[in-house]
Amino acid sequence: MTVADVVLVFANVLYGTSYFASRVALDSIPPATLALVRLVLAAMLLGVLAGRSGRAAPLAHGDRWRIAWMGILGFSAAYALAHWGVYRSTVTNAALLIVVEPLTIILVSPVMLGERLRRHEVVGGALALAGSVLVVVNGVPGITTDVAPHWQGDLLLVLSGVAFAAYTLIGRDVLARVEAMHVTVWSIVWGAAAVAPLAAAEWLAGSRPSMTTTGTVATLYLGLAISGFGFLVWNWAVQRVRAPRAAVSLTVQPIVGALLGAVLLGEPLTAFTVAGGLLVVLGLACAVVRGARGRDVIEPFPPDGILESCPNPGATSSRTTTRTD
Repeated sequence: MTVADVVLVFANVLYGTSYFASRVALDSIPPATLALVRLVLAAMLLGVLAGRSGRAAPLAHGDRWRIAWMGILGFSAAYALAHWGVYRSTVTNAALLIVVEPLTIILVSPVMLGERLRRHEVVGGALALAGSVLVVVNGVPGITTDVAPHWQGDLLLVLSGVAFAAYTLIGRDVLARVEAMHVTVWSIVWGAAAVAPLAAAEWLAGSRPSMTTTGTVATLYLGLAISGFGFLVWNWAVQRVRAPRAAVSLTVQPIVGALLGAVLLGEPLTAFTVAGGLLVVLGLACAVVRGARGRDVIEPFPPDGILESCPNPGATSSRTTTRTD
């Protein structure tokens, strides 16, 4: 195991804690406001680093609009939906439903990117989808439990995963032409601008932050450690390992997130949740463990939807990485 492999595991352990940190922060800060603060903190940190990397080349008109939609969907909508979902569901479900992002990419990429599905992707996607349904339903509806006890929050988490996937699907073409750090910073800025009206609506409705010490620490952790530092750690590692090895490390996230929800928040970990979680991890591993030969590989990125284009040494193409919550 190389240093980069260790760093990848560390990065995904870090991302796995984001669900617990989000739930803690939501006790003090409304969902849309939390999304806005996270994006502002990440933009400040990454903006400084982007400034040191030099000025970016001028963008084409079409690329500007694509970057805008990356921010609106992949950050604003994804973060707000994720926070509303965690608030109405459980940390365990949020961690396990991370599978929605790579599943969406696998299912939609043939239509948007012209990429043919492979057998292992179909099998892995089916396993992960079955595990996700088992987690949401949490038993046999009407027999062992209520029908989808957290269905409202789980639905929001599913939509959040779709929004995170949209960032990758829209941005892959842009990242083939534009320096990744600048794309990321500007998409974060667009995301902050788009979620600001929702935060204002919360404020006007009377949902305002109560700045407790715990809530403040959790918010700073989400903005700087997850959305900022986590981005840098991940991209340092994926530049040094092959795409399939990096992708497999994603399976660490749902395990860490589910365990934190059960141990620290006392969330119930039923046999159905465990079985569904195992199917999710198995499905993800099956879907992403085998990379394409001679083609770009889409890798699941951490829960924040941030992307990076990592050139392959000695190759003319680049690989695109994605991130969930």
